[in-house]
Amino acid sequence: MRDFHLISHHLCPYVQRAVIVLSEKAIPFQRSYIDLANKPDWFAKISPLGRVPLLQTADTVLFESQVIAEYIDEITPGSLHPDDPLEKARHRAWIEFASATLAVIAGFYNAPDAKAFAGSRAALRGRFERIEPEITGGYFAGGRFQMIDGVWGTVFRYLDVFDRIEDFGLLNGLPNCQRWRAKTAHRPSVISAPPKGYPARLMGFLQKREAHLARLINQQKG
Repeated sequence: MRDFHLISHHLCPYVQRAVIVLSEKAIPFQRSYIDLANKPDWFAKISPLGRVPLLQTADTVLFESQVIAEYIDEITPGSLHPDDPLEKARHRAWIEFASATLAVIAGFYNAPDAKAFAGSRAALRGRFERIEPEITGGYFAGGRFQMIDGVWGTVFRYLDVFDRIEDFGLLNGLPNCQRWRAKTAHRPSVISAPPKGYPARLMGFLQKREAHLARLINQQKG
Protein backbone atom coordinates (compact mmCIF):
# COMPACT_ATOMS: atom_id res chain seq x y z
CA MET A 1 0.00 0.00 0.00
CA ARG A 2 1.34 3.41 -0.93
CA ASP A 3 1.96 6.16 1.64
CA PHE A 4 -0.90 8.56 2.29
CA HIS A 5 -0.68 12.04 3.78
CA LEU A 6 -3.97 13.73 4.67
CA ILE A 7 -3.82 17.49 5.05
CA SER A 8 -6.50 18.61 7.47
CA HIS A 9 -8.08 21.29 9.61
CA HIS A 10 -9.10 20.55 13.20
CA LEU A 11 -12.79 21.41 12.72
CA CYS A 12 -13.43 20.40 9.11
CA PRO A 13 -16.22 17.78 8.83
CA TYR A 14 -15.11 16.93 5.30
CA VAL A 15 -11.72 15.85 6.59
CA GLN A 16 -13.51 13.54 9.01
CA ARG A 17 -15.33 11.98 6.06
CA ALA A 18 -12.02 10.95 4.50
CA VAL A 19 -10.59 9.76 7.82
CA ILE A 20 -13.57 7.49 8.42
CA VAL A 21 -13.04 5.68 5.13
CA LEU A 22 -9.29 5.37 5.73
CA SER A 23 -10.03 3.93 9.17
CA GLU A 24 -12.70 1.53 7.93
CA LYS A 25 -10.25 0.21 5.34
CA ALA A 26 -7.47 -0.04 7.97
CA ILE A 27 -5.12 2.08 5.87
CA PRO A 28 -2.26 3.76 7.75
CA PHE A 29 -1.84 7.44 6.96
CA GLN A 30 -0.11 10.56 8.16
CA ARG A 31 -2.32 13.46 9.17
CA SER A 32 -1.24 17.07 9.49
CA TYR A 33 -3.16 20.27 10.17
CA ILE A 34 -3.08 23.75 8.71
CA ASP A 35 -4.64 27.05 9.75
CA LEU A 36 -7.15 27.94 7.03
CA ALA A 37 -7.11 31.56 8.19
CA ASN A 38 -3.37 31.69 7.53
CA LYS A 39 -2.71 29.20 4.75
CA PRO A 40 0.94 28.34 4.14
CA ASP A 41 2.32 29.07 0.68
CA TRP A 42 2.99 25.40 -0.03
CA PHE A 43 -0.66 24.59 0.59
CA ALA A 44 -1.87 27.28 -1.81
CA LYS A 45 0.33 25.82 -4.52
CA ILE A 46 -1.14 22.31 -4.28
CA SER A 47 -4.78 23.03 -3.38
CA PRO A 48 -6.71 24.25 -6.43
CA LEU A 49 -9.74 25.24 -4.33
CA GLY A 50 -7.84 26.34 -1.24
CA ARG A 51 -9.72 23.84 0.92
CA VAL A 52 -9.05 20.74 2.96
CA PRO A 53 -8.81 17.82 2.88
CA LEU A 54 -6.02 17.06 0.48
CA LEU A 55 -4.63 13.56 0.07
CA GLN A 56 -1.02 13.33 -1.03
CA THR A 57 0.16 10.02 -2.42
CA ALA A 58 3.31 9.48 -4.47
CA ASP A 59 3.48 12.50 -6.81
CA THR A 60 -0.27 13.06 -6.87
CA VAL A 61 -2.55 15.32 -4.84
CA LEU A 62 -6.26 14.60 -4.62
CA PHE A 63 -8.71 17.24 -3.43
CA GLU A 64 -12.40 17.17 -2.45
CA SER A 65 -13.38 14.85 0.40
CA GLN A 66 -15.82 12.64 -1.49
CA VAL A 67 -13.33 12.12 -4.32
CA ILE A 68 -10.77 11.02 -1.75
CA ALA A 69 -13.25 8.73 -0.01
CA GLU A 70 -14.35 7.12 -3.28
CA TYR A 71 -10.74 6.60 -4.38
CA ILE A 72 -9.80 4.89 -1.12
CA ASP A 73 -12.89 2.71 -1.37
CA GLU A 74 -12.12 1.70 -4.96
CA ILE A 75 -8.50 0.65 -4.39
CA THR A 76 -9.28 -1.60 -1.42
CA PRO A 77 -11.33 -4.78 -1.06
CA GLY A 78 -14.89 -4.64 0.24
CA SER A 79 -16.76 -1.57 -0.94
CA LEU A 80 -18.46 0.76 1.53
CA HIS A 81 -21.22 1.23 -1.04
CA PRO A 82 -24.11 -1.11 -1.93
CA ASP A 83 -23.45 -3.57 -4.76
CA ASP A 84 -26.59 -2.69 -6.71
CA PRO A 85 -25.86 0.24 -9.05
CA LEU A 86 -29.21 1.94 -8.45
CA GLU A 87 -28.93 1.63 -4.67
CA LYS A 88 -25.34 2.89 -4.85
CA ALA A 89 -26.53 5.92 -6.80
CA ARG A 90 -29.26 6.53 -4.21
CA HIS A 91 -26.67 6.46 -1.41
CA ARG A 92 -24.49 8.91 -3.30
CA ALA A 93 -27.45 11.23 -3.77
CA TRP A 94 -28.12 11.28 -0.01
CA ILE A 95 -24.42 11.88 0.57
CA GLU A 96 -24.80 15.04 -1.50
CA PHE A 97 -27.82 15.89 0.62
CA ALA A 98 -25.56 15.60 3.68
CA SER A 99 -23.08 18.03 2.14
CA ALA A 100 -25.91 20.50 1.58
CA THR A 101 -27.04 19.93 5.16
CA LEU A 102 -23.62 21.01 6.41
CA ALA A 103 -24.23 24.34 4.65
CA VAL A 104 -27.56 24.61 6.48
CA ILE A 105 -25.74 23.91 9.76
CA ALA A 106 -23.38 26.81 8.99
CA GLY A 107 -26.43 29.02 8.51
CA PHE A 108 -27.74 27.82 11.88
CA TYR A 109 -24.66 28.80 13.85
CA ASN A 110 -24.09 32.00 11.88
CA ALA A 111 -27.66 33.35 12.12
CA PRO A 112 -27.24 36.94 13.35
CA ASP A 113 -30.41 37.36 15.41
CA ALA A 114 -33.30 35.46 17.00
CA LYS A 115 -35.57 35.73 13.95
CA ALA A 116 -32.93 34.48 11.53
CA PHE A 117 -31.96 31.77 14.00
CA ALA A 118 -35.55 30.50 14.20
CA GLY A 119 -35.67 30.28 10.42
CA SER A 120 -32.33 28.49 10.29
CA ARG A 121 -33.42 26.06 12.99
CA ALA A 122 -36.57 25.25 11.01
CA ALA A 123 -34.53 24.76 7.84
CA LEU A 124 -32.14 22.40 9.61
CA ARG A 125 -34.99 20.50 11.21
CA GLY A 126 -36.49 20.17 7.73
CA ARG A 127 -33.38 18.40 6.46
CA PHE A 128 -33.76 15.67 9.07
CA GLU A 129 -37.47 15.40 8.42
CA ARG A 130 -36.74 14.87 4.73
CA ILE A 131 -34.30 12.00 5.23
CA GLU A 132 -36.27 10.35 8.06
CA PRO A 133 -38.38 8.04 5.82
CA GLU A 134 -35.32 6.97 3.81
CA ILE A 135 -33.66 5.29 6.83
CA THR A 136 -34.43 1.57 6.93
CA GLY A 137 -32.36 0.15 9.76
CA GLY A 138 -29.98 0.86 12.59
CA TYR A 139 -27.70 2.33 9.96
CA PHE A 140 -29.07 4.07 6.88
CA ALA A 141 -29.84 0.82 5.07
CA GLY A 142 -29.96 -2.01 7.58
CA GLY A 143 -27.26 -3.34 9.84
CA ARG A 144 -24.20 -2.80 7.63
CA PHE A 145 -22.06 0.32 8.06
CA GLN A 146 -21.51 2.03 4.72
CA MET A 147 -19.96 5.23 3.44
CA ILE A 148 -23.19 7.18 3.82
CA ASP A 149 -23.25 6.37 7.54
CA GLY A 150 -19.82 7.88 8.06
CA VAL A 151 -20.81 11.00 6.15
CA TRP A 152 -23.93 11.51 8.26
CA GLY A 153 -21.94 10.72 11.40
CA THR A 154 -20.06 13.98 10.75
CA VAL A 155 -23.40 15.80 10.50
CA PHE A 156 -24.73 14.33 13.74
CA ARG A 157 -21.51 15.28 15.53
CA TYR A 158 -22.56 18.93 15.36
CA LEU A 159 -25.74 18.03 17.21
CA ASP A 160 -23.66 16.59 20.06
CA VAL A 161 -22.26 20.07 20.66
CA PHE A 162 -25.52 21.92 19.98
CA ASP A 163 -27.21 19.75 22.63
CA ARG A 164 -24.77 21.11 25.22
CA ILE A 165 -26.13 24.58 24.60
CA GLU A 166 -29.87 23.93 24.48
CA ASP A 167 -32.43 21.39 23.28
CA PHE A 168 -33.31 22.77 19.87
CA GLY A 169 -35.63 19.87 19.06
CA LEU A 170 -33.87 19.06 15.81
CA LEU A 171 -34.62 15.34 15.98
CA ASN A 172 -37.72 15.33 18.18
CA GLY A 173 -40.31 12.91 16.82
CA LEU A 174 -37.85 11.47 14.29
CA PRO A 175 -37.09 7.97 15.66
CA ASN A 176 -35.20 6.78 12.59
CA CYS A 177 -32.81 9.73 12.73
CA GLN A 178 -32.40 9.33 16.49
CA ARG A 179 -31.56 5.65 16.15
CA TRP A 180 -29.22 6.30 13.24
CA ARG A 181 -27.43 9.04 15.12
CA ALA A 182 -26.90 6.79 18.15
CA LYS A 183 -25.71 3.88 16.02
CA THR A 184 -23.14 5.89 14.05
CA ALA A 185 -21.91 7.61 17.23
CA HIS A 186 -20.64 4.25 18.54
CA ARG A 187 -18.74 3.30 15.39
CA PRO A 188 -14.97 3.33 16.17
CA SER A 189 -14.07 5.02 12.88
CA VAL A 190 -16.59 7.81 13.55
CA ILE A 191 -15.43 8.24 17.13
CA SER A 192 -11.78 8.60 16.13
CA ALA A 193 -12.32 10.81 13.06
CA PRO A 194 -11.90 14.23 14.75
CA PRO A 195 -8.75 15.18 16.67
CA LYS A 196 -8.63 15.14 20.46
CA GLY A 197 -10.37 18.08 22.05
CA TYR A 198 -12.77 18.52 19.15
CA PRO A 199 -15.95 19.29 21.19
CA ALA A 200 -14.27 22.04 23.20
CA ARG A 201 -12.60 23.42 20.08
CA LEU A 202 -15.93 23.54 18.22
CA MET A 203 -17.67 25.14 21.19
CA GLY A 204 -14.96 27.80 21.30
CA PHE A 205 -15.37 28.42 17.58
CA LEU A 206 -19.14 28.83 17.96
CA GLN A 207 -18.77 31.11 20.96
CA LYS A 208 -16.61 33.56 19.00
CA ARG A 209 -19.12 34.04 16.19
CA GLU A 210 -21.08 37.28 15.86
CA ALA A 211 -24.27 35.26 15.98
CA HIS A 212 -27.37 34.44 18.01
CA LEU A 213 -26.06 30.97 18.94
CA ALA A 214 -22.91 32.55 20.38
CA ARG A 215 -25.07 34.77 22.57
CA LEU A 216 -26.96 31.71 23.84
CA ILE A 217 -23.63 30.08 24.74
CA ASN A 218 -22.42 33.17 26.55
CA GLN A 219 -25.72 33.52 28.45
CA GLN A 220 -25.40 29.92 29.55
CA LYS A 221 -21.85 30.45 30.76
CA GLY A 222 -22.83 33.68 32.52
